[in-house]
Amino acid sequence: MDIVITYVDGNDPVWKRDYEKYTNVPVMEKRFRDWGTLKYLLRGIEVNMPFIRNVYLVVSHPSQVPAWADAENLKIVLHKDIIPQEYLPTFNCNPIEMHLHRIPGLDEEYLYFNDDLYPVSPCRPEDFFRDGKGVIWFSRHWFVSGMYKHICKNSDVHARKALGMRPSCFFVRPQHTCTPMLKSECERLYGILKDEILASLTRTRTQDNLNQYMFLDYQYYQGRMIQEKVSNKHVSVALASESTLRNAVLNPQRNILCVNDVRLSDKKYEVLRKALIEAFEQKFPVKSRFEL
Repeated sequence: MDIVITYVDGNDPVWKRDYEKYTNVPVMEKRFRDWGTLKYLLRGIEVNMPFIRNVYLVVSHPSQVPAWADAENLKIVLHKDIIPQEYLPTFNCNPIEMHLHRIPGLDEEYLYFNDDLYPVSPCRPEDFFRDGKGVIWFSRHWFVSGMYKHICKNSDVHARKALGMRPSCFFVRPQHTCTPMLKSECERLYGILKDEILASLTRTRTQDNLNQYMFLDYQYYQGRMIQEKVSNKHVSVALASESTLRNAVLNPQRNILCVNDVRLSDKKYEVLRKALIEAFEQKFPVKSRFEL
């Protein structure tokens, strides 16, 4: 089993230069702000997920790779390695997610992590895959509001289309956590819907995009998913205090912690960032094999 992590350092001058050159959209600070916690995600993987074979870090440029990263153990994948050149550069996670299965050497069973997810308690392989099936919870929805839900609906519609299923006013949405992917199923769906997928790619996010949920929905409708919740705790920094963040890291009630960024004042961001890093340093004080 492998792990794939997508990562953006919004402070990188190379990335900023490209963003200014190719878009006329203001930077969504909460989407690209770096909390400085990637190394603790990797330490959490090493401590709590020792069964993981390879960890791939997907970035836009070599300049995005942190100076502390050991590139021999942390496998670096550039966008150009997996995404057709004509769709680059992209500042939208959705085109990147559509192409993760194209990483050379990727295992059949892999977990996709956003960089705001952290394994804070011991995990087992069967928490994520059993008997060739992924494990995750799906909720059922019919009301669509906001860009994110439109993208989720689009993804469900296309998964059903690929399987020859009738349209439905309802759509499913997977639990927001690390997601279990089957490489062969992603390849199969991509082959069926390649034209539609490529037509949906945009440099910045729009409500006509597709996202990684399309692959999960496709597995779900084929009976290749086990409907069971991944042990996950979600904390939004909009409502969190320093003590809330420390407690979530040091006294976890679930296996996976998601720390969701939102628009914050610079002062609150610095206070919460300091508290989070201090807690992670206490939780995972030893360097992982992914660090120099």
